[in-house]
Amino acid sequence: MKSIPRFALYGTHDQPDWIDLVHFERIPDRARLFDWEISPHVHDALIQVLVPRKGGGSVLIDGAAWALKPPCVVVVPARCVHGFRFTPGTDGAVVTAAQRPLEAAAKAIAPELLGTIRRPAVIRIDPKGRHAKALRPLVDAIERESATHAPGQAAAGVSLLMALFVQIARLGEGGAGGLRSDGDGSVDRSDVGSATRQRIDDRVLRFQALLDAQFRTQRAVGHYAQALGITAGQLTRLCHEGLGLSTLAAINARVVHEAQRELAYSSLSIKQIAAELGFDDDAYFGRFFKKQTGHRPTEFRALARRRLAVAHGGAGHGQRST
Repeated sequence: MKSIPRFALYGTHDQPDWIDLVHFERIPDRARLFDWEISPHVHDALIQVLVPRKGGGSVLIDGAAWALKPPCVVVVPARCVHGFRFTPGTDGAVVTAAQRPLEAAAKAIAPELLGTIRRPAVIRIDPKGRHAKALRPLVDAIERESATHAPGQAAAGVSLLMALFVQIARLGEGGAGGLRSDGDGSVDRSDVGSATRQRIDDRVLRFQALLDAQFRTQRAVGHYAQALGITAGQLTRLCHEGLGLSTLAAINARVVHEAQRELAYSSLSIKQIAAELGFDDDAYFGRFFKKQTGHRPTEFRALARRRLAVAHGGAGHGQRST
C-alpha cells in the first residue's frame, strides 16, 4: 500500500529544499525517461513553472484536468498533487524553485504576487502579446543562471523568479485561463493592498505554516494561538478576515483536503489514512469526513476514482489522471 509519492524532482528521492534554490531543465529531459507520462506526485517544498513551447498533452492538478496547448504557462505550487501526460516530442522549460524563499521575497517587495505564487494555474499565451514577449528572455536567463554556479547565484535566481511571476501575473490579468485550488484554506484569495491587511496576512501566514507542519497531530485552536502569541479569539478574527473562515474551519479544511487527496490518489486503506491524519479511531474519522464533505470516505473514494477515470481521457489529447 502506498501513499501519494513525494519527490524533490519527479523520479528522484526526496531531498532537503535547500539543495537547489532554482533548478532548470527541459520537459523532455525527464519526461522522456518515463515514456512522456509523469504519474501523480507531490513536491512538499517546491514550486514548478512549466512553459511548453511545442507539442502538447494534458495536466491534472488536485483533481482538475486541463489540456496543454502551447504556448502556455503552468504553475504548480508546493503540496499540489499533479501529473502530466505529454505528447512525445513536447519541448519547453521546467523551472523548479524552493517555494518558501520565493514567498519571503514576494512578501518583502511585491506582496500582490503571493496569490499568483500560491495558486495553481494553466494560462494560455498570446504569442503576439507584449507580456508573452517578455516571458521567453526571463526563462532563458533562468536557464543560464541555474548553470552558472557563481557567487550571488541565489540572489540572481530569486530576482529572476520574481520577474517571471510578475509576467505570469500580467498574463493572468489579461484574461487567460487561470484556475483556483480550493479546499485547504490557503490564502490564494488574498488581496494585500494595504499595510494593515498585510500585517493581518503575516499572522495568518504564520498560522498556515504551523498548520501545514502540525495538522496531522490534531492540535486545538488554542495551541496555534499560543504558538503565535495571541488569544484564540484573536486568531479566529484574523482567520475570518484573511481566509473567510474560522480557525477551526481552517484546521478541518486542511485535514479534509489531505484526506481527499489520499483517498483519491493513494492505495492506503481508510484505517491507514485515518492513522496518517492523527485519528485513533477510523470510525470517528469516517464520521468527521462525512460531516465535512457529505460523503463517507468509501463513497468519496469511489466518486473520485470515477472522476479520475473520466479525466484520463477527457482533457484533450493524451489526458492522464494525475
